[in-house]
Amino acid sequence: MAEITIDESKLKELLKTAIVELLQERKEVVYDLLAEIIEDIALEKAIEEGENTEPVSREAIFKILEQPQ
Repeated sequence: MAEITIDESKLKELLKTAIVELLQERKEVVYDLLAEIIEDIALEKAIEEGENTEPVSREAIFKILEQPQ
């Protein structure tokens, strides 16, 4: 099997170019990915906060949700 050698600076430049092209040509994919990451982080934080609070009844939650805005 042939061994491939690539200069570290050349590899770094190729990766930068690939990322820039991705950001320019596939903005919607990058946006969707970032939105999903942010949602996951927010959900994780909400779960952690919920683990440190007192339990609330289902009825109490629905009472709050049914209140007019």
